Amino acid sequence: MQVKVYNTKAAEVGALDLNESVFGCDYNEPLIHQAVVTYLANQRQGTKSALTRTEVRGGGIKPWRQKGTGRARQGSIRAPQWTKGGVVFAPKPRDFRKKLNKKMKAQAFRSAISYKVAHNELVVVDEFKLSAPKTKLVAEILDNFKFDKRTLLLVAGDSADVVRAGANIERLTVTEASLANVYELVANANVIATKEAIKKIEEAYSL
Repeated sequence: MQVKVYNTKAAEVGALDLNESVFGCDYNEPLIHQAVVTYLANQRQGTKSALTRTEVRGGGIKPWRQKGTGRARQGSIRAPQWTKGGVVFAPKPRDFRKKLNKKMKAQAFRSAISYKVAHNELVVVDEFKLSAPKTKLVAEILDNFKFDKRTLLLVAGDSADVVRAGANIERLTVTEASLANVYELVANANVIATKEAIKKIEEAYSL
């Protein structure tokens, strides 16, 4: 299983053999969906909170007598219908985390990246080095490949300059190959990976 290798000017410079057990898997949409849902659920902080009527300070005395005033009966000025009153069914901090076992998570990643390869949405470059950590240089490389949609750049090793230079490009996400996840593959239309990044992925996910 081979893919073409390009330089940053989008010129073909060779070919690379891919591990078929990683990049040639069948598309498993339910498993990918489960991995994405798990990832998004685990990003939720779950810290929202509000006070119920029993937790709001004050309001212990009945504001006026039950009958004879002509006004609606009230038991507390901290009831939900009052300004500064409590909240009905107030949200409380909770844990939204979901679990996905390691084998399922790994297989979802293989399936997602195999889909990218099968649909020519994965581009391999020999290296991704910049003469200076400038956003303009990264934007020029994306333009060379005619990537105008959301793009995921997978790098390996010392890539601080690339991360810094690509931070201001809204449609670009730069990720260390060993930290890449299924959600990033699904959320981005195109994937650029260096040869070193491909090697890291094969080391992590080969069967």
